[in-house]
Amino acid sequence: MGDLWTDEYKFKTWLQVEIAVCEAQAKLGKIPPEAVDTIKEKANFDVARILEIEKEVKHDVIAFLTNVNEYVGDAGRYIHLGMTSSDVLDTALSLQIVESHKLILTHVENLIQAIRYKAQEHRNTVMIGRSHGIHAEPMTFGFKLAGWLAEMQRHRERLNRIQEEISVGQISGAVGTYANIDPEVEEITCQLLGLKPDTVSTQVISRDVHAEFIMSLAGVGASLERFAVEIRNLQRTDVLEVEEFFSKKQKGSSAMPHKRNPIKSERLAGMARILRGNAIAALENVALWHERDISHSSVERVIFPDSCILTHFMLVEATKLIKNLLVYPENMARNMNLYGGVVFSQRVMLTLVEKGISREDAYRIVQSNAHDAWNTPGGNFQKLIESDPQVKEKLSSEEITECFNPNYQLRNLDKIYQRLDI
Repeated sequence: MGDLWTDEYKFKTWLQVEIAVCEAQAKLGKIPPEAVDTIKEKANFDVARILEIEKEVKHDVIAFLTNVNEYVGDAGRYIHLGMTSSDVLDTALSLQIVESHKLILTHVENLIQAIRYKAQEHRNTVMIGRSHGIHAEPMTFGFKLAGWLAEMQRHRERLNRIQEEISVGQISGAVGTYANIDPEVEEITCQLLGLKPDTVSTQVISRDVHAEFIMSLAGVGASLERFAVEIRNLQRTDVLEVEEFFSKKQKGSSAMPHKRNPIKSERLAGMARILRGNAIAALENVALWHERDISHSSVERVIFPDSCILTHFMLVEATKLIKNLLVYPENMARNMNLYGGVVFSQRVMLTLVEKGISREDAYRIVQSNAHDAWNTPGGNFQKLIESDPQVKEKLSSEEITECFNPNYQLRNLDKIYQRLDI
């Protein structure tokens, strides 16, 4: 990904646009075909030379064209004919975005497959679900991963939808009126470059297009952060249901040799903040003065390479994290059965309601026993329920035992897996 955002690659796309415009001009009889042949044969650039010229002229496109003409010679007078700088800059930027988008989609797919495999592997690995950070009801680790899978599939769909929007170019001249260049040149050029002409360019492609792309990357980052935060919470010493892979010679702390820290997840959480900040900057770029200004340009020199490279890196890291994630089913079982199965309180309450007790009374009975178990060292909710005379009056020992069977809470998870085709 980094290669797509170097000066070398940027100028390569600029030259690609300029040559495509020359080909379009020649096709329409605007410039001699032999001039295009010469341009295609000789056109080249040197990054150091461009930067040297730019120091003097203070204009990047002029510096680029000057350097290219040093290679081309007389035929260079047909390069950039009737164009303005933004024709080159915005169309070339689209080429960079399109290539970055392809690479990001590839790694989104890699992550989807890694999550899918892990969700299959732990389809029946029972653990406790949590709400507000507090134990709620049984679920499976595979079910948790199924939620991540569905989320990444939605990101894949969003990225696929915006592919057409970002594949846009413009060759419309100053203020976008085609005063000095034929609209057909734009059509042919864009076709040659695999783009479509912008509907209405005002010397620049409107930045809502670019903001949508950056926001889509921020969305991916937000989801990766969600997954990472969950892993961090589940890796806490007092939980330890999952853990990032820790290599043999890896060190966790300069001071405390016992530490095994979730550094990959923490890194993902931090980088997601940058992506969200860049999304704000991209939205700020939408409002330009009149037909154009260049207040967006300095911002995009930072947010586009940073967002694309960061997203790519985060996806690669997240894929490795999921593939190598250590899962501890025995700890999941231990945590779920704290306080003697207090997490089965709803099932006990509903069973009592089915036997004719009002919901209010059933809630009161179950809550009293649950809180006694929760607040007593070594408390055991199941034993308290089994010895409660109000419960024993309505439920047999077998019925009470069945209330503590996690399979009841899991009985419909297969339907969710079927939706995801896992």
